[in-house]
Amino acid sequence: MKAEMTRRQFVGTGAAATAALAVRVPVVHAQKREGTLRFVAQADLKILDPVWTTAYITRNHSYLVYDTLFGTDDKLQIKPQMVDRHTVSRDGMKYSFTLRDGLKWHDGQAVVAEDCVESLKRWGKKDRFGRLLMAHTAKIAPIDKKTFTLDLAERFGPVLEALGKPSSNVPFMMPARVAATSADEQIKEIVGSGPFKFVKDEWQPGNQVVYVKHADYVPRNEAPSGSTGGKKVYVDRVLWRYIPDPATANAALAAGEVDWWEQPPLDFIPKIEQTASLSTFLTDPLGTQGWLRPNHLHPPFNNKKARQALLSMVDQPTYLQAAIGPAKYYRTCQSVFACNGPYATKVGADALAKQDLARARQLVKESGYDGRPVAVIHVTDIPLLNGAALVTRELLQSIGFTVDLRAMDWSTNLATRARKEPPDKGGWNVLHTWWMAADVISPAVHFGVSGAGAGAWFGWPDIPQLEKLITEWVRATDQGKRKQLADEIQKVALDEVAYVPWGEYVQPTAFRKSVQGILKFIAPLFWNVKIA
Repeated sequence: MKAEMTRRQFVGTGAAATAALAVRVPVVHAQKREGTLRFVAQADLKILDPVWTTAYITRNHSYLVYDTLFGTDDKLQIKPQMVDRHTVSRDGMKYSFTLRDGLKWHDGQAVVAEDCVESLKRWGKKDRFGRLLMAHTAKIAPIDKKTFTLDLAERFGPVLEALGKPSSNVPFMMPARVAATSADEQIKEIVGSGPFKFVKDEWQPGNQVVYVKHADYVPRNEAPSGSTGGKKVYVDRVLWRYIPDPATANAALAAGEVDWWEQPPLDFIPKIEQTASLSTFLTDPLGTQGWLRPNHLHPPFNNKKARQALLSMVDQPTYLQAAIGPAKYYRTCQSVFACNGPYATKVGADALAKQDLARARQLVKESGYDGRPVAVIHVTDIPLLNGAALVTRELLQSIGFTVDLRAMDWSTNLATRARKEPPDKGGWNVLHTWWMAADVISPAVHFGVSGAGAGAWFGWPDIPQLEKLITEWVRATDQGKRKQLADEIQKVALDEVAYVPWGEYVQPTAFRKSVQGILKFIAPLFWNVKIA
């Protein structure tokens, strides 16, 4: 990788691809309608099921529509949300949960314990933490309309942490009839009990999503903090806009045609901060981890040496400069677990700490690579992924791979990455993504260190040793033992190259100063927000 290849060059290359992909760039017109918050979302919302996908755009949508049994506050503490009270047996093997009064679905029906049981069962078939919890659960069942119990078969320390998991997949509650949908199929009915209703008739994929206030929502009588506390709604409507061109979104924000821009490219932040009517806010100071994920199912990366070539190939500063830009927003991190979290470690990370292209070339040769093109998913409408993919192309070519760079928007990528077919039949070899620190902070939540094969996150690594170590981790009660196990998990994950982290960064959000009350959290939250 040539040092003179700058992020601006990368972004410029991607912009041309984005223009070619876009069917239209929506024109944003100022709306004077009272009580409407106009928001520019990070991506186009096409998938509405927060269990079927881990995509953050779907998670963010779901925080408006659905509620959770427990939430996570801004100090990462788990607190009750839909639950009024809960008890735990002395031996820690039986939990009882009683719902609070006044919970209603958007169709007017009361929320009952059966709904929560079915929702947890469906979530537990997909989510990393949920599968671990359900593997240790003997029975989960309703007792009456408002109470259900969870009986463990084997000790599992972080039960409440699982139920209050703040990020993908979040255990959102749905009506039992909806939750009865197979976890491998997308739900067709969007009915939640959260503070906003999804307006299906006004949903225009590629353009807008509309939510209206749920008038029957009863907030907790507590101050809001993260996804906990009182979810008081002060706006009548939330209008999400999808504006893939950053210059158009920036102009709309400056002109007052939109109120809040979720993820402006970092190159735009200095100008935004110099504008008197605008402000920025760092909602998640823990940051985000960038990923390069190989597909373990197909050549060449079904071969361990080919995957290890990726580890020696990656240079974190190059990726971070190209994908993120300003150095004050990023940091190198040789840990698969969030560097500001309790399980950060450098064990087994020597290859990641220093790029060695000669070693990478040798590993490619030893892998028996036959020259067939490596299909790299190239997301063009999210600047950081655009930059990362272009770096990957250059580095793969430099160590001897032939590269097929496949341009697509983020939403198309969400469907493509789920395909297990070989690359020449619509599948892929390498993808790029990002995970917030909350999703990589421990072995229980970290999809990237799962070695569950067909049950693992896209890329499907089959590494039984990882599953054994993670099971030991969730059963451990001593923090020293957990830290030791996390070190071992990282050593195996990097040796097998489940994925390659390319560094950490933080992402400010931008809004007009008339918008007040934005909460510190890993997802944009729309309760507590007012328009002055």
